[in-house]
Amino acid sequence: MMTEKFKILGKYIKDMSSETPDIETFLFVKDNISKYQLDIDITSKALKNKLIEINTTLKFQDKEPNEKKSHYEIIYATIIKVDDEVKDKKELEKIILCDVPTKIYPDLENSFLNLIHNSGHPEIKMEKKIDFNKLYNERFN
Repeated sequence: MMTEKFKILGKYIKDMSSETPDIETFLFVKDNISKYQLDIDITSKALKNKLIEINTTLKFQDKEPNEKKSHYEIIYATIIKVDDEVKDKKELEKIILCDVPTKIYPDLENSFLNLIHNSGHPEIKMEKKIDFNKLYNERFN
């Protein structure tokens, strides 16, 4: 087991939204939510003293040009302290884009599913687990 080169100091839901403007939209979405797609985005910003804030955003949305759509989004913030021996930019990128998201994902997914379930769609499951290693490797190779 590789020792982790960072410590998570805090994690929290920074922003969360569920928008369904009216009952017609709700009923339309209920029939079409199986076509909704999950998008993920990760941004980070350096704070002082080797601290980094990583924001992992999940969106669950309809990519079709439908008039009626709901929108679900969560931004999950993680504050980490990076070990002093991490000097390499590549290594830091992997921590930010891969290691941290992998670690927090169960909590993030759970919060996001609760949001969608509480928005009237209790049947929704996240079928595939997000493979952050794969995403990271695709991004850089």
